[in-house]
Amino acid sequence: MSQTFEFYDARAREAAAEAEKATLDNVRDRNLRAEKTWRKLADQASRVLAERHKAEQERTARREAEAEAEAEALAEATAEADARTID
Repeated sequence: MSQTFEFYDARAREAAAEAEKATLDNVRDRNLRAEKTWRKLADQASRVLAERHKAEQERTARREAEAEAEAEALAEATAEADARTID
């Protein structure tokens, strides 16, 4: 199951809040480590989302270029066929 940036970010904020409230050093340290880990996961999820978006844009551009090339080739073939028919 994939988690979202929002999920990881919320966990990081919760851990930071718990660290701030902690009165014991070991509890504060544990929550600060947890915050750091959740933050890394949030950053990674954000990067993955950005990479997916970029890849989708590239795929869309490639499909459009292929469709345009196909249309041009079809128009050229049709024009050649019409020219042969007229001769």
